[in-house]
Amino acid sequence: MKVMFTPKEYARLLELTHLGMQVIAAHQGYDTPAAQRYAEIEQKLFDLATPLGCADYVTVGSDGRLAPSEKIIEDERLAKITGDHNNDVFWHELVARLADRDLATEQARQSMSGKGGPPIDADVRVREIEDAYWDEFEKNDLANVILLRGGRG
Repeated sequence: MKVMFTPKEYARLLELTHLGMQVIAAHQGYDTPAAQRYAEIEQKLFDLATPLGCADYVTVGSDGRLAPSEKIIEDERLAKITGDHNNDVFWHELVARLADRDLATEQARQSMSGKGGPPIDADVRVREIEDAYWDEFEKNDLANVILLRGGRG
């Protein structure tokens, strides 16, 4: 298979590779199975950088392997993309986990009360709880969040 790239297109492919590896390895490191799955293809792409006019996007790392250069690592556009992604993941995870916790609490209370009643439609209820959290966080960010450590405050 033969694919043709302009230097500009290849630079974007290297940026995309960097962003992907940031998502995969930023928090757990490059020695994880997930990161290792893509390490070989990343090296192949870096090997082609010089012949495709993008030598300034790659450098030799301390371990002797090719790595993204400062041009990619310090690129403000890429840092903003990564920051926006991390922010989105934080909020979505926070809302989803709080909603799951609250639904489980509601289900446990209903079960323990012995009153029965109609069963909770979990999918509908979790969306309602999530919507309430989204409304709260959009209005107040984390200003109203209080962490009770061990239930003691």
